[in-house]
Amino acid sequence: MSERTADPVTLDDDATLHAMGYPRKLTRRFQAFDNFAISFTIINILSGIFSSFGFGMNAGGPRILVFGWIGVCVMVLCIGAAMAEVASAYPTSGALYFSAGKLAKRHKGAWSWYTGWLNFVGQIGGTAATGYAAATFIQAFVALQWPSYTPTAHQTVLITALIIVVQGLANTYTVQLVAVLNRISVWWLLIGLVVIVTTLIVMPDHHQSASFVTHFVNNTGFTNGLYGGLLGLLVTSWTFTGFDGSFHMSEETVHATVNAPRGIIRSIGYSAITGLVLMLALVYSIGNYAKVASSSAPPVQILIDGLGMGWAKAMLLVVIGAMLFCGLANLTSNTRQIFAFSRDGAMPGSRLWHSVSPRTRTPVKAVWLAVACSLALVVPGWWSHTAFTAIVSVNVVGLFLAYAVPVFLRLRLGDDFQPGPWNLGRWSRPVGWLAVVWILLSSVLFMLPQASPITVDSFNYAPIALAVVLAVATGWWFATARRRFQGPVSYGRPDEVAAMDLI
Repeated sequence: MSERTADPVTLDDDATLHAMGYPRKLTRRFQAFDNFAISFTIINILSGIFSSFGFGMNAGGPRILVFGWIGVCVMVLCIGAAMAEVASAYPTSGALYFSAGKLAKRHKGAWSWYTGWLNFVGQIGGTAATGYAAATFIQAFVALQWPSYTPTAHQTVLITALIIVVQGLANTYTVQLVAVLNRISVWWLLIGLVVIVTTLIVMPDHHQSASFVTHFVNNTGFTNGLYGGLLGLLVTSWTFTGFDGSFHMSEETVHATVNAPRGIIRSIGYSAITGLVLMLALVYSIGNYAKVASSSAPPVQILIDGLGMGWAKAMLLVVIGAMLFCGLANLTSNTRQIFAFSRDGAMPGSRLWHSVSPRTRTPVKAVWLAVACSLALVVPGWWSHTAFTAIVSVNVVGLFLAYAVPVFLRLRLGDDFQPGPWNLGRWSRPVGWLAVVWILLSSVLFMLPQASPITVDSFNYAPIALAVVLAVATGWWFATARRRFQGPVSYGRPDEVAAMDLI
């Protein structure tokens, strides 16, 4: 008996894919939990909070870290719900750029083109930035273990490169291996969170009073406290990126029209709750505020002050593991976007990048293109950390703008939009507009100066990086792409593409 006859759920998934004009090339091995795990791991509250907590201590302090977290999480949940509705209607690896092309009334190719390249650059920047953060924390651990060790920019770049290559190797093998690693990552995150929070509650000799959560601090250098507090909201926004991973894994997920949108929503919801618990534990464990805020890694300093050096190093290993899992999942999502974008002929050498290994049923060449592009972003860090920051700063802005496009186009389409099984019903429009407005407002925040005085090192290079990306995409579009790329392609009628299935 064939797989298709034996598995009616897979048959339904394949029929949905065929109706969108694509043959099945990837193996459907992701169950509902696996799909949730990919986005939950990319969001990665341990990695996000530990990387950006110090910025929040100086931009608003506990008041913004805690209440800003709650408020921004509500907005991110709106973004996720609006995206999930689109994911249910168009469950493909192309995700954002595919749905943008399908939802646009006119200029489908242009909408799809810009969304795809914003998504691609954002994900590449995310893989590079996560690897760099892991390398930084690895060296922090080594320096704690062996005080004579002095981290350098060259060592950080080399360790980052090694991390990304190893993550590429893991993604080269079967999708089953990636699914297993993502399941492990969920439990690593949850158990690690419980251990860190429990030790921060039990072991420190002193905790802050209950009212400390309202304490406000503005050490940004700007005299306007409101502006400093608004910058602090970025801590939560920096953490909540990459939940489109569930969308990108649609073609490898069973019952994708329901499990992909649920994966998006659950990953955001669980991250919001667990992240708030971790945030409160860290805030109330702060001892000498000025000492912690001025340290090179404030959360690590909190662990050292409250738990002692031995426990602090153990907790740091948990955080490093979470960062490595985060980078792995981010690279997986990135690879599927490249695979789909190439399938529609939107990338140089498209025929090469959308090929699938007959042995592993994974887009191996797309994996190594993602690895190569991420390494290319890391290389400038060999000479200048500022140059590296300038390049990867487009990560969050690019991703959120890519999130906004299909949601906006779906809203503009109105009642002509055909929702999938998972939808928001009458809440679709208000939730969608909240999502779009918040993305626009937060994107402005991402591009404003974040420290004063403004110098070469403190300058926010995000607008320049975004302008370069858009300029290149625009030049390329008008030079050649508009004549050959008309948006997502169809390989034929459902019965025709069904005959092209490779599985």
